[in-house]
Amino acid sequence: MRLDKLLANTGHGSRKEVKALLKKKQVSVNLEVVKDGSVHVDTKRDEVTVDGQPVHYQQFIYLMMNKPPDVISATEDSRERTVVDLLQEAQKRFQPFPVGRLDKDTEGLLLLTNDGKLAHQLTSPKKEVGKTYYAEVEGTLTEEDRAAFKAGVKLDDGYQTMPAELTIIEGGAMSRVEITIYEGKFHQVKRMMEAVGKKVRFLKRLSMGSLYLDNTLKPGEYRELTEDELTYCLSLKK
Repeated sequence: MRLDKLLANTGHGSRKEVKALLKKKQVSVNLEVVKDGSVHVDTKRDEVTVDGQPVHYQQFIYLMMNKPPDVISATEDSRERTVVDLLQEAQKRFQPFPVGRLDKDTEGLLLLTNDGKLAHQLTSPKKEVGKTYYAEVEGTLTEEDRAAFKAGVKLDDGYQTMPAELTIIEGGAMSRVEITIYEGKFHQVKRMMEAVGKKVRFLKRLSMGSLYLDNTLKPGEYRELTEDELTYCLSLKK
């Protein structure tokens, strides 16, 4: 990797600011001062320092967010606030993106990363990574509805969903349920409920596979994955 790119990627400033660091002889590679930003360095072997402080290169970032409502799952938008807008500059410089989209009014677990391979594995129906949601639904859900979800329902566009799991926590005019799906069609949970004559009033994602929402995160808060969580996610890439 080019030295100037490494410095920019590790938060040492803009291209202009990195150039100034080099010019002022503040950057060393393997204890030798380097002024040429085009020099290539091995991020695993070479020791790079700025003002004597080691530079630690990190290729990927993995963040768990408790997505709040009224924020869209996108990297940028000219009118709406996005989940990336909630991040600090230290995380934004990695150019993370949301893994799978949650609707604007849907809350809960959202993974943000710049690891494209992992994102594909988590969202590919072939991997059958279950996504579990808590929902409050207008209308009384029945065992017939649960059986329909288990078989897969036909959406408004004719698409037949993969089998899903519907757990009725509390019945009644406003039912409380958990739903696990294994794909991610547009507004899928809401459309599946509409297919059985019900309407979702509140929706929150609780988990993706073995990755569970940290309940200590308030809406809009985020943190890096723990070692165990990261180990699980990386195992999906194999």
